[in-house]
Amino acid sequence: MQTDDPVSCLKADLLESSGTFRVLVGVTGSVAALKLPLLVSQLLQLPGVDVRVVTTEKAKHFYNAADVSVKIYTDKDEWELWTKRSDPVLHIELRRWADLLVIAPLDANTLGKIASGICDNLLTCVVRAWDTSRPLLFCPAMNTAMWLHPITAQQVSKLKEFGYVEIPCIAKKLVCGDEGKGAMAEVSNIVSTVKQYLQKPDESSQKT
Repeated sequence: MQTDDPVSCLKADLLESSGTFRVLVGVTGSVAALKLPLLVSQLLQLPGVDVRVVTTEKAKHFYNAADVSVKIYTDKDEWELWTKRSDPVLHIELRRWADLLVIAPLDANTLGKIASGICDNLLTCVVRAWDTSRPLLFCPAMNTAMWLHPITAQQVSKLKEFGYVEIPCIAKKLVCGDEGKGAMAEVSNIVSTVKQYLQKPDESSQKT
C-alpha cells in the first residue's frame, strides 16, 4: 500500500537502500551544479554504490531534477519530516546513512559557511553533524576572481584542518567567459577519487 507519510517515505528510501557503499552528494549554487546528473550517473556505475543527493535551494536553478535518477533531499524535506518529538531529524538520518559525503560543486558561499561552522540549511547541517571518521570530499567551484580572493585559501585550509579532502578546482574558460582557475574538477576525477574509498572495505563494513 502506498503512503504519502514523510516518515514512511524516508524509511523506505534510506533503510531499504540496496548499496553496500553509500555516497551522499551535496550540491550548491554554482553553475557547475549542471553536472549533477552526470556525476550521479557515473557514481552509480561503481560496484555496490548507492547514491542520494542533498541540494541547496540555489543549486536547483542549474539542473533538472527529472534528469537525476536518485532521491534529492531539500530544505523543505527537512522541515516537513519533523512534526513531533519522536520524528526523525533528516540531517541526522542522512549522516547516519552515508559512508561518504562529496560536495560537488562547493560554491564560495557554502565554503564560507562550512569554514565558519554555519548550518542554516539541510546540507550545512549534515556537514556540521558529519562523523569525521568518514570521508568528506569537497570540490570548490567559483569565478576566478572569487577563487583568488585571499579569504578563499584560508577557508579551504580550514576545511582541510577539519579532516576534509579537497578535490582541487581546475583552470579553464569559465561559463561567464573569464579564463583561469576556479572550475570544478572534472566529473571523471571526482568519481575516481570516490572509487579510491571503495577499496577500503574494512572501514565501511563496520557500519550497520
